[in-house]
This record gives sequence, C-alpha cells and structure tokens, in this order.
Amino acid sequence: MSTHLFGIRHHGPGCARSLKEALHALQPDCILIEGPPEANDLIPFVAGAEMQPPVALLLYVPDAPQNAVYYPFAAFSPEWQALQFAVAGNIPVQFCDLPQAFRLLPAEKSEASEEDEGEEDENEEENAEVASVQELDLQARLVRADPLLVLAQAAGFADTETWWDHLVEQRTDSLDLFAAIAEMMTVVRTEITQASDQLQDQLEVRREAYMRQMLRQAEKAGYQKIAVVCGAYHVPALARMPTAKHDADILKGLDKVKVAATWTPWSYGRLAFASGYGAGVEAPGWYHHLWHQPEQAVLFWLSDVANLLRKHDLDASSAHIIEATRLADTLAALRDRHRPGLDEIMEATRAVFCYDSDAPLRLIRRELLLNDRLGAVPADAPNLPLPQNVALLQKKFRMAVRADSTDLELDLREAAHLEKSNLLYRLSLLGIDWGKRQHLRGKTGTFHEAWRLEWQPDFAIKLIEANIWGSTLETAASAYVIDMARRAQTLPELTKLVERVLLANLGMALHDVMRRLEEVSALTPDLGYMLAALPALANAMRYGNVRNTDTAAMELVVSKLLSRICIALPVGARGLADEPAAQMVKDLIAADQAVRMLQNEDYLNNWFASLVQTARQESSHGLIAGRCARILTEQGQWSEEQAGQQLAVHCSHAQTPLLTAHWIEGFLQGSGALLIHNDMLWQLINSWMASLGAETFIELLPLLRRTFSSFAGPERYQLGERAVASKGAAAVTLHTDTALDQSRARLVIPVLQAILGKTLHDDQPGANA
Repeated sequence: MSTHLFGIRHHGPGCARSLKEALHALQPDCILIEGPPEANDLIPFVAGAEMQPPVALLLYVPDAPQNAVYYPFAAFSPEWQALQFAVAGNIPVQFCDLPQAFRLLPAEKSEASEEDEGEEDENEEENAEVASVQELDLQARLVRADPLLVLAQAAGFADTETWWDHLVEQRTDSLDLFAAIAEMMTVVRTEITQASDQLQDQLEVRREAYMRQMLRQAEKAGYQKIAVVCGAYHVPALARMPTAKHDADILKGLDKVKVAATWTPWSYGRLAFASGYGAGVEAPGWYHHLWHQPEQAVLFWLSDVANLLRKHDLDASSAHIIEATRLADTLAALRDRHRPGLDEIMEATRAVFCYDSDAPLRLIRRELLLNDRLGAVPADAPNLPLPQNVALLQKKFRMAVRADSTDLELDLREAAHLEKSNLLYRLSLLGIDWGKRQHLRGKTGTFHEAWRLEWQPDFAIKLIEANIWGSTLETAASAYVIDMARRAQTLPELTKLVERVLLANLGMALHDVMRRLEEVSALTPDLGYMLAALPALANAMRYGNVRNTDTAAMELVVSKLLSRICIALPVGARGLADEPAAQMVKDLIAADQAVRMLQNEDYLNNWFASLVQTARQESSHGLIAGRCARILTEQGQWSEEQAGQQLAVHCSHAQTPLLTAHWIEGFLQGSGALLIHNDMLWQLINSWMASLGAETFIELLPLLRRTFSSFAGPERYQLGERAVASKGAAAVTLHTDTALDQSRARLVIPVLQAILGKTLHDDQPGANA
C-alpha cells in the first residue's frame, strides 16, 4: 500500500501537464482530490462532450442560496486533468476537502461558534497568549500571507507569481517536480513559517484534519496506490499523519447545514486575480496557450496579438511578430531564463506592437490576457427548475451565452424579437442584467430596441436565489414584482415598477401592481410625487400598446391621477422656496410632455385650464407661473399678445425685480426663440432691464445669466445681433447715482466685441457709453 501526494497550484498548465504524466506513470487505483465531497455525484459529468471548461462547481444552501461558493476549473487546472483521467480510466475518485456543509453556515451561527470558542480566553494567562500573537512582527505576518515570497526573492524574482510561473508552469516535463514541491513546502512550513505558526488559520487546521481522515478511509478500503491531488501547501500536513483521535477531536462538534451542488459555466476572466478570485492567476489567456501549444506558446500568443490589433485597424504585420519573438527571447537570455515568460512577452509586445503606448496594451490585456472565454455544461446536469427554464429559453431563441459583449437589435413588430425582449426585461427584474439597453442615433422608434449582451458567471447564483419565486421565468418575475409592489410606499417607485412590468410583458402581475398603484395614488398628497409619476405612466401605456398589453386599468389610474394634479397644481405653486420651485418646473415640463403623449382631448383641456389658473394667480412662484405661460404659448392656448400681457404685468414697477427675474427665467429658460421673433416681448424685457438700478442689476445678474446661458449658441448669437442693431439701444440710460467714467467704460468694449462677434465702431449703439 502506498500513498502519493501531488502538491499543485490550483490553475497552472505546468502543474496540470506534470500531474497528467505522473498519473499515467503511476496508474493509481484511487484518486483523492481537494474539493467539496458534496459534489462527488457530479464527477461523471466531466467526461461528457457538452462539458467544455472553464466551468465551476456551484455549492449553495437551498434555504439560503446567497450562501454559496464556487470551485472553478479550466482545462489547465490540475484537478480537472485528474478528474478526466479518473473518469476515463474508470478509477475510483472523490473529493476530500472539508465539506461545505460545515462552512456555509449562516452568519449568526458562525459568529456564535466563534464566541463559544472564545469563551475560554477570559483568564489572564490566555489573554497574555493572545497579546503575544498580536505582537508578532510584520515580517512573520507577511510570510504567513505569502510563504513562498521568501523563496521567490532568494531566486531573484520580485514576486511569487513570476517565480512560480518560470519554475513550474512553463516546464514541459514532470521530472521530480512533485518531489521538489513536497521538499520545498516542507521547508516552508517547518522553517520559514515557524515564527508565525500561532497565526495558523483554524479553518485550514480543520481542512487538513478532514483530508487525513479521507486518506485513512481510502487506506482502510484496501486501495494499494492512492493518489492525493491537493494544494502544495497542504502536502507536509498530509505526509505526517497524527493519530486518528487527534483529527477526530479537531472536527468534533461542528455544526452543519444542508448543501446542494451543480455545474455552471465559468469564464477565464473570473479565473484572474483582477476578478477578486483568491486562487486566481494573472493571465489565464496566456496559460491557455501554454497548455494547448507548450512549445510554440510565444508564437501563438504574438499571432493573436497581431490579429487583435488588425481587427481594431492598428498596424500589425508578420515582421512585427518576428521582431517581438526575437526581443522576447533576448530578454529571457539576458535574465538567465530558459524561455520567455509573460513579463518578457509583454515587454516585447509593448516595444514592437504598441510603440510604447499604453492604449493598445490595455486592449491586449483585456482581450487576450484575461480572455473572456466562457465554458459550457451538459443540459442534463442537476439544476433547479428556474435555471433550467432560462437555459431552454436561451436555446429556443438562439441567444448564445457568452462572456464577451455582443450587440442585439430587435424589431418588436416581429414575434420572435418581442419574445427576446421579454426575456431580457424579465431577467432584469430579477436582478440579472444580461442585456443593457443601448441608445443609437437615428433609431429611436418605439418598435426598435438595441441591446448589449454580456453574461456573468455569478448570474447562476442569482437564478438559484430567484427560484423561490417560481419555476419558470414568467412566474418568478411576476411573483417578484408583486412582492415589490406590496412593499413599495411611494408613487414614483410604483410607476417605475409598472413601466418595467409592461416592458417585461407580465400581464399576470399587472393587475396586482395597478391595484397597489391606485391605493398609493389615492393616499399621496404630494404634488411633486404626482407630477413625477405621470411621465412613467404615460410611457408605460405607450409600451403597453407596443406589446399588445391591456392597459385599461392603467388608463383609469392615469385619469384619476391627472384630475388630482389639475386640482392641486394652482395650490401647490404657492409659497414655494426657489429650490423646490425649480424642481417643480422640471416635473411640470415632463408632465406636460406626458399629457400630450396620451393624446386625450379631455386630459388636455383639464391640463391647460389648470396651467391658466396657475399662470394668472399672483401668489404662484415666478418660475412656475412663467413656465405655465410658456407652455400655454407654445401649445397655442395663448396668443403672443396674451403672453406679452402677462410679461407686462410681471415687469411692472408693482412687482419686485426678483419676482420679475424668476418669471422671465421660467418663461424663457431653454429656448430664446420667442424673444428673438416677438418684438413686443423683446421691448418689454429690454425696457425692464434698462430701468433697473445699478445695485439691483448686479444682484439679479446671476439669475439673468443663468436664463440666457440655457439658450442654444445660435440663439445667443441672434440675440446679440439684435442687441447691437436695436435702434433704441443708444437711448438706453443706466440709472446711477454717480457720473459715468468714460475711460473705464471703454475698457469693456473688447469684451463686448468678443461676446457679440462684432467690432463696435463709434457710430454704433453701445460704442459710446
């Protein structure tokens, strides 16, 4: 009976290749692999033709799916090669790590366990031991976090990643590799980290105790050649076997929870350090080449670089590939390395292909180093009903699940396209943003939608979490939005939810959501909330028409809401401070567009009547009264003479200058067309401004400037032209208590010339102050 320990890095082509050769040479009769025992029944799926790495084992708590963990595998993962070797050779294989049933406990249980373990630390002697641990020097803590860093630095490397890559992953033979790893890790754990042994993670202690128990079970079962594939750091702990009682005591009394497992697609991007994956690698795209083309990895890599740059219209030729290959080889030789590694290749790529520019290099890192390759799992792999239903819909609509971005354009007049849109919106309601709406120029029709699709591996856990709402996507999304509606307390929340329900075409949920909307609407006294809700409802009714949804219930709610708005608007416009008034103007503009979108004559008549009342009452805030007058004028409800009369009233000396300025801002803000083409309005505003005293004018200047700055550039230019050409401009006199200083006044002429785009001559109005 013999046990062979193979210490590996979790994702490395060199380790994977060496392990594969070692297993073929050993021909074990049992293989134990570091991984979750709950997934043992899923091991046979690795041999299926539909199983394409990268993939991951997903383990979760059925009653609390947010408690989950992934075990990713790529083709170059040693564990994956061990699994395939075992399944292909019909060799008994199982995972031997500490079960997730002991690790995926709810947070409160974990905290309670930690408190129980800490209860014995209350005496002074034990507190002193804790203090001594805390006083361990920084170097010891750093060694515990990365025990191989000392060896890497001793070998002349700045970091562990580069050192391990050159030492292990780039090798093409398995000559004494695992014996060397075992010896190295023994030294690391017995000598280098002995200063920080007190920082040993309790979880790691339990994991190694459980692995030793699994090894004892395999020996007891009578297997003669046992191969153990585990992280290199665990090898010394498995080589020295303590008593079975010692390990049993470590594992005694652990709480556990029920755990389920399945396979899910994974991506290279999520195997990288950059994704936050603790056992990740720096460049999975590079390791892909090292695994599939070990002898010509550099050539294949640089060819991919050239193809990528050509795809983005950047210069890249065969000569570039040759020169970059030579430069990488030269750099490796200068650094006394037997072959170029990632550092040498990236330096050569930057010098030859990128002309020392960071922009192409960022593209290469994103597209090639990380490489968004997405794996696939068999359709018959165990899964919950909702994820299965979504997979069937994706297959039915031929919407490929990919990690990279793809664009999708839909015409909702086609039934198949409408179904695809429904799928994307329903997933979005469940928090799965597979598709994101894009806004393209020239394609703004209601029937046209543009999407950008990008599947994220963690969507799998979100689908599992959403399974509690229903077994199909439609029922799950419907149940979820009904629950959201019940919990919503404000009108804007519900109106946005209604819009999303209609976009997702969830007819079965619309009735419940609309009933809740009507309840909240009837109890909402805030005019701002009611105005803000109207545009969303109008949009929802439009989308309902596009998607052939019955919106009769919604129309009833809109009718009641608009009636309440028309009654409340004249009252709500009174006594407001400037900031709430400015916000109400924005809501008023949006609500006006919504009312006109509904194309209902009764709605329009009631709306315009409310605007007239608000515009004419003296107590309305100037911003709101001015905007109401502007809407009435633009929609032909008031003639320009009527608008001029209101302006004259507000520009009279009976009004304070600030109130007048607010009215003008509300009336003119956003467009100066009325001021350009209406002589009466121009004269009224011009005369009012000319009548202002110097101090009052300076006080109001920021307000006026804000109003005129909202005009388009051509409008400002035409107003400037009109100011210069105005015959009455020369007659304007400023009211000031002091004599005008002609020399100082002339200093502003260059500024005026720059603003107006004209050269002022002495015979032009305004040239002589």
